[in-house]
Amino acid sequence: MPEREARPMSYSRVEMTQIVTPVDTNYLGNLAGGRLMHWMDLAAAIAAGRHSQAICVTASVDTMEFRQGIELGEVVIIKANVNRAFHTSMEVGVKVYAENIIKGHIRECTKAYFTFVAIDKDGKPIPVPEVIPEDETDRRRYEKAALRRQIRLLNRG
Repeated sequence: MPEREARPMSYSRVEMTQIVTPVDTNYLGNLAGGRLMHWMDLAAAIAAGRHSQAICVTASVDTMEFRQGIELGEVVIIKANVNRAFHTSMEVGVKVYAENIIKGHIRECTKAYFTFVAIDKDGKPIPVPEVIPEDETDRRRYEKAALRRQIRLLNRG
């Protein structure tokens, strides 16, 4: 399969919003962690698919940090972006913010790194385009993604 054309990091950027309703909460009245993980996985899948222009599957999730709870009625803002592409896989960084629209306050609540693999119609991994960092922040994320990948590979055994 021929190499795919490199894409700027901004090409894959995704922002999703969702209001927390009673069906989304745990017994404490906060957004259930599993529900949030599902939403994060969807945002990350869109970013990976947008970058690779292929069907992508979740290979791993690491460094999931739930820093603050998100309350009923708050708006969840999920930002996802491909940090770096490897041969057939991509690291997608996901950050989650909670917005209290009454108070006009937004705070960072959760972050994680997802690894996705692009696949063909037979479920076989396919090459993905390189990522082109566009500024200093992008370059830092790009370089750190390579370090995290090394750690993931070492931990696989």
